[in-house]
Amino acid sequence: MDAPAAGYAFEYLIETLNDSSRKKFFNVPRLGGTKYDVLPYSIRVLLEAAVRNCDGFLMKEQDVMNILDWKTKQRNVEVPFFPARVLLQDFTGIPAMVDFAAMREAVKVLGGDPKKVHPARPTDLTVDHSLQIDFNKCAIQNAPNPGGGEPQKAGKLSPLKAQPKKAPCRGQTACRGSCDSGEPGRSSGKFSSQIENTPILCPFHLQPVPEPETVLKNQEVEFGRNRERLQFFKWSSRVFKNVAVIPPGTGMAHQVNLEYLSRVVFEEKDLLFPDSVVGTDSHITMVNGLGILGWGVGGIETEAVMLGLPVSLTLPEVVGCELTGSSNPFVTSIDVVLGITKHLRQVGVAGKFVEFFGSGVSQLSIVDRTTIANMCPEYGATLSFFPVDNVTLKHLEHTGFDKAKLESMETYLKAVKLFRNDQKNLGEPEYSQVIQINLNSIVPSVSGPKRPQDRVAVADMKRDFQACLNEKVGFKGFQIAAEKQNDTVCIQYEGSEFRLGHGSVVVAAVISCTNNCNPSVMLAAGLLAKKAVDAGLRVNPYIRTSLSPGSGMVTHYLSSSGVLPYLSKLGFEIVGYGCSTCVGNTAPLSEAVLNAIKQGDLVTCGVLSGNRHFEGRLCDCVRANYLASPPLVVAYAIAGTVNIDFQTEPLGTDATGRNIYLQDIWPSREEVHQMEEERVILPMFKTLKEKIEVGNKRWNCLEAPDSTLFPWDSKSTYIRCPSFFDKLTKEPAALQPIENAHVLLYLGDSVTTDHISPAGSIARSSSAAKYLTHRGLTPREFNSYGARRGNDAVMTRGTFANIKLFNKFIGKPAPKTVHFPSGQTLDVFEAAELYQKEGVPLIILAGKKYGSGNSRDWAAKGPYLLGVKAVLAESYEKIHKDHLIGVGIAPLQFLPGENADSLGLSGRETFSLTFPEELSPGVTLNIKTSTGKVFGVIASFENDVEVTLYKHGGLLNFVARKFS
Repeated sequence: MDAPAAGYAFEYLIETLNDSSRKKFFNVPRLGGTKYDVLPYSIRVLLEAAVRNCDGFLMKEQDVMNILDWKTKQRNVEVPFFPARVLLQDFTGIPAMVDFAAMREAVKVLGGDPKKVHPARPTDLTVDHSLQIDFNKCAIQNAPNPGGGEPQKAGKLSPLKAQPKKAPCRGQTACRGSCDSGEPGRSSGKFSSQIENTPILCPFHLQPVPEPETVLKNQEVEFGRNRERLQFFKWSSRVFKNVAVIPPGTGMAHQVNLEYLSRVVFEEKDLLFPDSVVGTDSHITMVNGLGILGWGVGGIETEAVMLGLPVSLTLPEVVGCELTGSSNPFVTSIDVVLGITKHLRQVGVAGKFVEFFGSGVSQLSIVDRTTIANMCPEYGATLSFFPVDNVTLKHLEHTGFDKAKLESMETYLKAVKLFRNDQKNLGEPEYSQVIQINLNSIVPSVSGPKRPQDRVAVADMKRDFQACLNEKVGFKGFQIAAEKQNDTVCIQYEGSEFRLGHGSVVVAAVISCTNNCNPSVMLAAGLLAKKAVDAGLRVNPYIRTSLSPGSGMVTHYLSSSGVLPYLSKLGFEIVGYGCSTCVGNTAPLSEAVLNAIKQGDLVTCGVLSGNRHFEGRLCDCVRANYLASPPLVVAYAIAGTVNIDFQTEPLGTDATGRNIYLQDIWPSREEVHQMEEERVILPMFKTLKEKIEVGNKRWNCLEAPDSTLFPWDSKSTYIRCPSFFDKLTKEPAALQPIENAHVLLYLGDSVTTDHISPAGSIARSSSAAKYLTHRGLTPREFNSYGARRGNDAVMTRGTFANIKLFNKFIGKPAPKTVHFPSGQTLDVFEAAELYQKEGVPLIILAGKKYGSGNSRDWAAKGPYLLGVKAVLAESYEKIHKDHLIGVGIAPLQFLPGENADSLGLSGRETFSLTFPEELSPGVTLNIKTSTGKVFGVIASFENDVEVTLYKHGGLLNFVARKFS
């Protein structure tokens, strides 16, 4: 499907940028005059895209006028938006690309031309979510993570096999090991190859040295484990136009987007327009810190954008967030982020745009801004926008943007009034609501022990954790008897004796999400590690420590600044580039630790610098998890417990027995900023660009087909043609009633997509494991759900397989439900399979905020393939509700003040529902149960587009019919 003709109705607004330039642009301010001048900057970007893409069909003149009249039309009208580009990551990108491949098959069956099925928008796909920590620290002789891919056979490693090497440099005057030779990358012993384009620098001599052996080993396993998926991605990049794949080992989607893919201002055939992006990673919002409008959507909506269709959104409220004051020297950027996150959550910005202004904005660096914008999923905003200003331009200059391009960019942005100026006399936009945050009020904090919104000041950490032990089981409680709260269990580990108790840290991870994009906090962690090592402090060896940067750039500045060896000495050695602990791919704890936790029923802790820490996500047995800045992760790892008051209790003692407190080793802001200025420089960004453009040997040598249709392998357990198009007809059938539906699951409040969507490792007793075993795989070959997202049979079996799922039919957390006709308690998939064989439709009963958390299309696709026809909840997370509609599941909502309990529903009844012939948004429908009860529910469709999609059986069917 071709993109709409540019500026169909507004060609008269096209102007030349200046007399000496051939560059043109739509001078949108001419359209609105004073109306335009008071629009929030983010709405101005929406308006420009509407003007440029107005074709009278997908984008109508009335849509443009509605955006211009934002002040009166916000919340009341639906508008289309054409993003400039699309970003996918492999976990959510593979089902999108598999759907594209399957759509080619379906279009051919319906008599269309499959070659027409390709993205109409530039689409980048990063392979970043499949990294697992099979090897950590220096113990590379460890066996790969159980549940990982095929066991590695001796002598079968790639040509890039890492050889044993001498110790790295230990001092500036006595440099030994890797720097002995004058040849870069060569030690005095055997040659040790490194992954291409990831130069590591000798901390003192700034000479290239080999990649850490753990990186080589983990990448080796990753390529072997995920070969089928990688071959499919390479086929996709060859066959589909506008698709570029960023290979493994490069970096995270949101960071590569920020550091390499971002244009800020697009230039297409001499036409300038604002950069904008949507993608399947919820942290796409990071780029809003650069003045680029972007947010995460589901794989289904993303596929529509890739096919030239717009994203549909209700014209949003825009909350103006005025930042004043300045934070104190001991507060990190992450503290600022968490402080703003908590404030925005309390105000309530769900589904809204947030736009920052005020004197405090200019005090924030670009990395501070992008970190704040990256946390949007945690406070519920669609996006948090920082308009381009002088700070942005200075950052872009430092990261290698061409000077001429920067000049035209500045000229263009000022011409269309998208450049923020600090001068108050120029006025600020008018916002739906204005809130103020004084940066002086922010104190160092962490979040936990189970939810990111539960923020705890570090000074109150000990008191808060002890309160959690006393509280009944819930988001802030573990209900440990008072007489057992001081219990400890002795363990033997590596020849030494340790004691574990409540609050003991067993996982400490500095990982890719959210924090590694900010050099200041990473350098602060490194400086703290250096001071700790110099003071004689260490981390207990049983703690699972890891450092998984978001890109090689992080390794650059940690190495060149000289702090990487100190992080490594404390156990924070680089394990690879990609999601690891954050998505549940944590290396197993030692048997000694596991046994101690079980023996003492201990509430042990994980501390991580990410943004996801729901209970059970890191490890089944780790019950308390805290989000913290990287330096605090290192500090808590040194302390060995979260049950500590850093102000009054020491981290440990030095060689003389003197107590060492956190304030003794905490780096000053001046130290951090000086190091950031010296080390985070142009060559680092240049190297990342070279790494992406050149690729790496494993990826470059990978063989893949180039046929028009993908050659599906019926024996493959990774890539399978999904069944979404099996019953596709050229015209949609009339809406069918839902008759005598059973309830598959009866759920409570705040059921997240983590509870619904398959993620993490595949449990050996699960339905997915049984399927893979039947296909001849051993548990070591199961891999993860993320790696198998291209196989709908595995993913369907993993839907609702989370061990923390609380189904009221069962009465305790378990991935189980009741098959009522037989009375059996079964795995959710097995029960659904029985219902489908019996021809029984299914619904889900739920409470408030159903589907909160990450936006994942499989959280909707999975239930659909289980036979779920409708969800009946008190309220929804908007993105997930959109996904349900996108796959053809009806989102039904209880009437205000009503829920399953108030209506006396047990969930054991059957439910029947008839749709009117002319279904309209928000219409009230009647449900009748087998007990005779009749009650009204709201059909939670927000607009006619959603109704149309539902009538077609979902977005994929709707798009496929366009090609037939």
